[in-house]
Amino acid sequence: MTELTDLTAHELAARVRRREISPVEVVQAALDRIEQVNPTVNAFVTVCGDRALAAAKEAERAVESGAELGPLHGVPIAVKDLDPVAGVRMARGSLVFAEDVPTETILCVERLEQAGAIVVGKTNTPEFGFKATTDNALFGPTPTPFNLAMNAGGSSGGSAAAVSAGLVPLAQGSDAGGSLRVPAAFCGVFTLMPTFGRVAVQAKPNAFRRLNPMVVYAPLARTVRDAVLGLDVMSGPHPRDPFSFPVGDRLVDGLDGDLTGLRVAYSPDLGGYPVTAEAERIVRAALPALAEAGAVVEEVDFRLPFPHEELTAMWRRYLSVCHAESAEISRRAGIDLVADHGGSIEAGYLDSVRVGGSFSAVDFRLEDLMRTQVLTAFEDLFDRYDLVVSPVNGVTGVPNGTDRDTVGPHEIDGRPVDRFVGWSLTSPFNLIASPAASVPVGRAANGVPVGLQLAARRHHDLTVVRGAAALEARLPWADSYRDLRLAAN
Repeated sequence: MTELTDLTAHELAARVRRREISPVEVVQAALDRIEQVNPTVNAFVTVCGDRALAAAKEAERAVESGAELGPLHGVPIAVKDLDPVAGVRMARGSLVFAEDVPTETILCVERLEQAGAIVVGKTNTPEFGFKATTDNALFGPTPTPFNLAMNAGGSSGGSAAAVSAGLVPLAQGSDAGGSLRVPAAFCGVFTLMPTFGRVAVQAKPNAFRRLNPMVVYAPLARTVRDAVLGLDVMSGPHPRDPFSFPVGDRLVDGLDGDLTGLRVAYSPDLGGYPVTAEAERIVRAALPALAEAGAVVEEVDFRLPFPHEELTAMWRRYLSVCHAESAEISRRAGIDLVADHGGSIEAGYLDSVRVGGSFSAVDFRLEDLMRTQVLTAFEDLFDRYDLVVSPVNGVTGVPNGTDRDTVGPHEIDGRPVDRFVGWSLTSPFNLIASPAASVPVGRAANGVPVGLQLAARRHHDLTVVRGAAALEARLPWADSYRDLRLAAN
């Protein structure tokens, strides 16, 4: 008999509806798997077993009473530890907030719970989510389950590793510059960062703070179907999110993977980012699958208007202002991160806070002139092509550090890169608010999975799903999880 933890979210929900399995059985299986495997992968930092089992019993009573069941009824899920779940510790990867317990639940998780999903715990993240690797002084690094010496990526690394290792079939994460796609690629799972505003967020105390850069919420899963099932549940407007909009399509309708009539542009370096030969070769090898699905695939000589160093630095400046804002909000609430807790916070984050605090309002607004040129370059490309393909990451893995301060390489093939985020090709799509996915398409010589990035024009999320489904059908990755040997000693 197939283990319950091997089943997809879609399969679990269907079997719960048919009364073949109970929500309590499903949640208990997830908790048992976490107990067995999490000491090896360090994906979960908080497990709320009692809360989850209580919710599972409620879900079981709903099944027995014949109540209308949501599309994720009885499915265990994980939540990134930067986002609140009422009554569950939210440490944010920080010693400062090690015992903080929020009283509210973030809207996207609330919607998942309303659809029947059951939160079993919170997943690891870099401190305050400020870099593209998952490691912190409080909990340590999270490895990719495919190579325990290499990092899961960040900042949704715990969620990606939890899904990859079969601890849960679905996990929530967020993305301000690659925080969903980078770890999805390194952990061999699928995610779609949707168009900014598709998933509403009640950001408090500043409803407008997610604008620079575009911060987006979405699930990670082992299958495209599971990810879009979760994303469809999370999608839709909310009056307290000024950027949210009504959703007219269902992403699950794009799962046939038919790409007839679509034009696909392949940029090996996304207009100028450094990429290792191995990463590029593995992504290039997946292109025939898109053509087999009916697409016209062409390699393009696409150039961004600025060097990758300048684009990464611009994105870092946007994020620095966000960090400075967060620090000031904490200070006004009585927690001075810089003055009172500087010795407990990662130096890179403190530097970012200081940089962000030095900007004038005019300087910050003028950054958008550069950003507009990036938007124009991509829109010119989208005038000719429906999808843009590139590698997700320029490297095939980042080794875990030994000092709980893992960062990426300082160069790729002799070209210098920012060690926090500069080795990924993801942030441009946060700058222009476009949907972008990470699709597993192979594994490097070191065993670490490699992700192909699929992106489309704003509001063309369904096109990205079609492309991802086509790749999954022709280059299936589900069997790759069977190779994992993760039980704790």
